Order: sequence, then structure tokens, then C-alpha cells
Amino acid sequence: MNHYLRLFTQQNAAVLLLLGFASGLPLALTAGTLQAWMTVENVDLKTIGFFSLVGQAYVFKFLWSPMMDRYTPAFLGRRRGWLLVTQLALIAGIVAMGFMQPSRDLTLMAALAVLVAFCSASQDVVFDAWKTDILPAEERGSGAAITVLGYRLAMLISGGLALWLADRYLGWQATYWLMALMMIPGVIATLLAKEPDTHVSTPHSLRQAVVDPLNDFFNRNNAWLLITLIILYKLGDAFAASLTTTFLIRGVGFDAGDVGLVNKTLGLAATIIGALYGGVLMQRLSLFRALLIFGLLQAVSNFGYWLLAVSDKHLWSMASAVFIENLCGGMGTAAFVALLMTLCNKSFSATQFALLSALAAVGRVYVGPAAGWLVELWGWPTFYAFSVFAALPGLLLLLFCRHTLDVMQQSGEFLPRTRYKPGYRWTRRLFSAGCLILAMWLVLLALEAAGWSLLSQLLPHLFEWGMALALTGVMLGVILDYLALKKSSEHQVIRH
Repeated sequence: MNHYLRLFTQQNAAVLLLLGFASGLPLALTAGTLQAWMTVENVDLKTIGFFSLVGQAYVFKFLWSPMMDRYTPAFLGRRRGWLLVTQLALIAGIVAMGFMQPSRDLTLMAALAVLVAFCSASQDVVFDAWKTDILPAEERGSGAAITVLGYRLAMLISGGLALWLADRYLGWQATYWLMALMMIPGVIATLLAKEPDTHVSTPHSLRQAVVDPLNDFFNRNNAWLLITLIILYKLGDAFAASLTTTFLIRGVGFDAGDVGLVNKTLGLAATIIGALYGGVLMQRLSLFRALLIFGLLQAVSNFGYWLLAVSDKHLWSMASAVFIENLCGGMGTAAFVALLMTLCNKSFSATQFALLSALAAVGRVYVGPAAGWLVELWGWPTFYAFSVFAALPGLLLLLFCRHTLDVMQQSGEFLPRTRYKPGYRWTRRLFSAGCLILAMWLVLLALEAAGWSLLSQLLPHLFEWGMALALTGVMLGVILDYLALKKSSEHQVIRH
């Protein structure tokens, strides 16, 4: 227990906890809690489904993150100033939502939900940048753990507790006003927080704020290996979690109520304990060793679901599998967030962290359709056995990146790229072309959803071409990084 308590003795612990809480609180208010309010008010299902698009702000926050690296508010500095602006806007937006009724003010409610989601995603951008800038390398694991604790507690309060209060005591409007009031500790934390080092060079134009973070990252040694590591590190975890509820209800045959109770309470508690314990261990481990050990534990913990699929149904066996998987996932999350912080240059940490976290979400977002297809093809036992092996490519990439990670953690500097410059230029061109085509696909898809059927027959082809070019670019980059690593190793052997 003393190890856990020692986490909270570090200088920024209280501020991290309160800002993590402020970061997690608005999420449910535009998602599950709002969905419940609309259901109670008898809003039609199609409209409720449409409101789920509000959450896209969290996926595309990297698009406006350069603004927060480039411009500094007139008060409190570049990080704290933006934190205060987004928090005050969130309080105003949540209070305004409390004055609405979904059955009567649907359009206004939609506009306010979009505003709250946008401000919440923006707060996340600045908070991620602040903790990246302020935390020294040895405190990043414990800082990530404290943030996870605050974030998860806030989601519990604005999700489960808010529903209970609205249903039993306060009603929906007063509950939203109470949630707005609970953002005030985050504002106090912002005022108490220290502004990161002001001597760090910052972008002098919006173009620099967009282009320089990309150039800075892609000109580093092993950049493509690191990007692929970010996408693949939690892939096995993402496969296991993608269909957990369906597996426990339909695959094993547990009651929905039992699954909800175990998943929501025991799973949440296990994630928090795992993140905190991971933070404690990371005070003694290097970043590479923490990522390796926690990554292996993440992979092995998926065997719990395989055992459930091949053994008799018992409530204790479900609870054990859920607890162990979430515990190991929480430990992996603490190390993974520390990795993202380590990879960011403090001059534009808002942009780089937003981009890296968007890449980290790729696996989580896109494994769902593949997981359903694999279950139908193989069945549940083979699927969960596969989820263990799906974690291995990320761990293999981690071994390749060991030297780069050790240098970054020890010196805080990024090794520059010295080999295969023409090859890397073509890699960048292929990847950029693929991303541009995918952006066009997204725009046309949005127009078609709005009823403008422009070039709809091209949509499947645009997606295929974009993905093919982007993946070719990534694969070429990974091959060049591997060859460069091999050359460097041979050069070191010859020198010694």
C-alpha cells in the first residue's frame, strides 16, 4: 500500500489527478448519459444514433492541435491559458445543456453537444501537452497512472452516478448543472499548476506549427518503426476487448446484468489498480523494460478468455478473467502513455501527442469489423488464442527500438536519421499521397451521408488506393529503418 501512496507524494500529483478528472468528466455527458436522457424523453432511435457522431471530435483533435502550439493566450501562458479557456467553455456548455430538453430543443442540444465535445477534445490536447512538458522522464509512468485514476473516476461519476442521480433524485437538468459544478476543481488545478519551461522554442507561424512537428518526427532515426510500434503495441489487447461483452453473453451464456456488473465495476477497479501498480513499477524500470514486461502480461492475460471459452460457466471464472485482463491492460496503458510523452518534442508537444494518440487509436477503432469476421470464421476459442499472438508483432518491434528508446529516455534527445535519405523521401511521398486520398474519401463519404451523392461509385476505390499507398509507405519505412539499424550494428561491431 505504501508503494501506491508514494505515487501521490510527487510534486504534481494533486494537479494531475484533478486535471485527469476534468478531462474524463465531459466524455459521458455527450455520449452515454446524453443517450440515456434522449431515450427517456422518447427521442427516435435514428436521431439518437446520429448523436454518436459527436464523439468524432476526440478522433480528429489533431487537426486543430497546431493552433494550440502556435498561439499563446494573453494570460497564464501557452499551456495553462488554453486549459483555462477550454475549461470555462466546457462549464458554460454543460450548464447550457442543462437548460435544454431533448424532446423540445433537439437542434440546440445537438449544437451544444458538438461544442462540449470539441472543447473537451481541445482540453485533452492541452492537458496531454502540459503533462508531457512538465513531467521529467522518471515521473512519466506514475504521472500517467495518476491521470488514468482521475479520468476513470470522472467517467464513473458522469456515467453511472449521473444516471442514478437523474433518475432517483435531481432530474436530468439539475444533474447536468451539478456536473458543470464538478469541473471547478479542474479550474483550480489549472490556476495552481506550473507553466512549463518558457525558454523552449515555439512555432512562429501556423505553417511552422503544422509542418515542423511532422518534419521533426519523420527525420528521427527509426521513426517508422516507432509509428508501427504505436499502432501495434496494444493490438492484442484491442482484439480481446472488442467483443468482450458479446462473448460473455452470447458465447459463454452469462446474464447481461452479471456481465454489466462485473465489467463495469470489477473491470474499472482492475484498470485503476493496474495503472497505479504499473506507475509504481515504472519508478524502478526503464521505459523499454516496462513496455516489454507489461506488453507480455497484456498478451498472456488474454488466455483467461480462452479458458472461459473452453471450460464450464462459472461467475468466479468470468470475474477472474475480466479482472486479470483489465489489470494487465491498465499496466500496459501506464507504460504506453509514458512512451507517447517520451516521443514528443516540447516545442510542439500538443500537435505531436494528438497525432500519436490518433495513431494509437487506429488499432482500437478498426479491429471491430475484423474481430467479428474472425469469430465467425474460427469460433471463440481460436479467436482468443489468436488475440494472444496478435500482441507479438508489437513486442518484436519494441525489441528493434530498444536502443532508440533508451537514448531518448536517458538524454531527452532524438537520434537524427543519417542513412537512405532518397528512400525515405519516397516513403514520405507515398504515405502523404495515401493520407490525402483517404482525406478525400472521408469528405466524399460525409457528403454522401448528408445526401449529396457525388462520385459515390469512386468511394470503395478511393479507400483501397489510399490504404494501399499509406500502408506501402509505412512498410517501406519499416524496411529502411530495419536496414539502417542493421548497418549501424555492423558499424559498431567493426569499430569494437
